[in-house]
Amino acid sequence: MKTMSVGEFKRRFSDALDAVQRGDTIVISYGRARDKVAAMVPYAALERERKRPLGLLTGKATVRFAKEFKIEDEAMLSA
Repeated sequence: MKTMSVGEFKRRFSDALDAVQRGDTIVISYGRARDKVAAMVPYAALERERKRPLGLLTGKATVRFAKEFKIEDEAMLSA
């Protein structure tokens, strides 16, 4: 894993891209403290968002909601 400042990353973007294509990770630092702010990783190394399987607890659990319980579908699905 190599660390580059923002300026160096901008100057050597093509080199950084070549390194990432070879499987390296490039960490980008910013400011005088060289705080690490981002990482450029090979696309194949990205963890894909996995879909939740439905019906996982079928027959194993029950749920009851109080009559006054109200929630919008979007709020329930994003939890």
